[in-house]
Amino acid sequence: MPVFWLHDDDYRFPNPARSNADGLLAIGGDLAPARLLEAYKKGIFPWYNDDDPILWWSPDPRLVLFPSELRVSKSMRPYFNQPKFELSFDRSFEQVVRACQDTKRARQAGTWINEDIIEAYTALHFMGHAHSVEVWQEGQLVGGLYGICLGKIFFGESMFARASNASKFGFISLVHWLKARDFELIDCQQETAHLTSLGARAISRSDFMARLQDNLARHPLQPGHWSL
Repeated sequence: MPVFWLHDDDYRFPNPARSNADGLLAIGGDLAPARLLEAYKKGIFPWYNDDDPILWWSPDPRLVLFPSELRVSKSMRPYFNQPKFELSFDRSFEQVVRACQDTKRARQAGTWINEDIIEAYTALHFMGHAHSVEVWQEGQLVGGLYGICLGKIFFGESMFARASNASKFGFISLVHWLKARDFELIDCQQETAHLTSLGARAISRSDFMARLQDNLARHPLQPGHWSL
């Protein structure tokens, strides 16, 4: 499959089914909020190294978590039965993104979260489309995650932990919160052992796209800031 070049003045994307075998669909363009929202509406997300042009992806298969399939291990239950952590939403969005930027990842020499990514997603946060989950311990930010919300789907972008199980606590808390509000799907993008241990599983791109388009048809965008 060819890889398509995007232009700064055209926010349209090719059909995600035309991605190559690795899931790469397009190169170039910019991270303007309107382009990012158009990408997510089509199941596409940016992921690239700082020295590269912007790369746009739509992998097949796609790792997702259905809120009803969340698995919580016995070892995590004390974190919810005892006040080990405090939780907040949308209190420190940029701080969470920068903490994700600083987190070292296995098999990654650097980070894909550069200053342009931080600026773009922070702009989406101020518009009410991007959200953060913060986990606190004795007043210190020790874990969290951020992502995009469209309709009743949450697109997870990245998470971090500075204390044992802090990111799991934040993610599990978010899933419970989303389930109570009838969210249908959490997009995890690509497979990790951390997420599969929590119940995430791979579905085909065609299945993901059908669910995404059905969701957008039934649930209009409702931007705004989240709170517990």
